[in-house]
Amino acid sequence: TPPATAAILPGITRDTIMTLARDLGYEVREQALPREALYVADEIFMTGTAAEVTPVRSVDRMQVGAGCRGPITEQLQNAFFGLFNGQTEDKWNWLTPVDD
Repeated sequence: TPPATAAILPGITRDTIMTLARDLGYEVREQALPREALYVADEIFMTGTAAEVTPVRSVDRMQVGAGCRGPITEQLQNAFFGLFNGQTEDKWNWLTPVDD
């Protein structure tokens, strides 16, 4: 992911995905990437309040990987959305349960 000093919003969704990725055993690095690195990526996703976790299928009309959601993106989406329905353990106490 780009560093927080880049032209990005260091938001809650981004931070959540970075935490979940580390918890799943992925190395998370914050660094600038040349645009050309995106052309050869196996998969790319973006995060945001409205976007949540969204796979990127192409960059500059060039297909990314297989042109569909990749396995890492799928795993992160499942972990992220699993927080809301109880399928992902909330180890970080991010959520406050509300009784009906």
